[in-house]
Amino acid sequence: MDTIQIIVLAIVQGLTEFLPISSSAHLILVPQLIGWQDQGLAFDVATHFGTLLAVLWYFRHDIHPLFRDWLKSIQLRAQTGDSPLAWGVLIGSIPAGVAGLLLNSWVEHLRSPLIIATTTIIFGLLLWYADASLQKKIRHNIAPKDEHQLTWKMILFIGCAQVLALIPGTSRSGITITAALLLGMSRKASARFSFLLSIPLILAASLFESTKLANSVIPISWIDILLGTSLSAISAYLCIHYFMQLLDRVGMMPFIIYRLCLGLVLFWIFF
Repeated sequence: MDTIQIIVLAIVQGLTEFLPISSSAHLILVPQLIGWQDQGLAFDVATHFGTLLAVLWYFRHDIHPLFRDWLKSIQLRAQTGDSPLAWGVLIGSIPAGVAGLLLNSWVEHLRSPLIIATTTIIFGLLLWYADASLQKKIRHNIAPKDEHQLTWKMILFIGCAQVLALIPGTSRSGITITAALLLGMSRKASARFSFLLSIPLILAASLFESTKLANSVIPISWIDILLGTSLSAISAYLCIHYFMQLLDRVGMMPFIIYRLCLGLVLFWIFF
């Protein structure tokens, strides 16, 4: 990989991992459209680790009480403080984690531009419906819920929806935010829970990919790895920061329009 490819793909990964527009779709499509070779497993591990660092740092003030109260709940064998949300994040991650292990090889056959175009449009429309449903509830004076009001059924619904993110073009953050909006959660609460829910999965995926990397004989350029990790971490952090700042003002419509336009362009190019 040359420096330009590293910079572009690391920033693309960082910006798209947490926006509801599908990072996997962009990392598949950008090299195809430009004519670059596949970036390889080592680079994927590096950029995923960068996004993990970003979300951990952004939510550091939330994660500390979550982890503390989770440990207390184990010791006391009772829920305490923020432990219900901590358990919710862990339990909500199980369906996608299990599905990822079982379906990983099958999912590889879905990395086609036409499938990405289709899922980009379908799940963009579903996001529009979910956001419109929430706004309708608010107009009828039904207060939106926050992440601390999640029930176990709601957590499992969002966790099962996250399984769909294995299909390229769906977007992990997009489908979890969509599911949360359908359940009547506010935009910010939906995004916060989605981002917290990403931590166990990104950590598990990074560890899984790292074990495969450790067993390979591929030479690794550690300078490239460091650059990719740093750029993906910085761009992901900025993405989370501004997404959360602007979410109530701009809503979901810019991302819905982007998904629809991207899907139509992909159909035009590859059909």
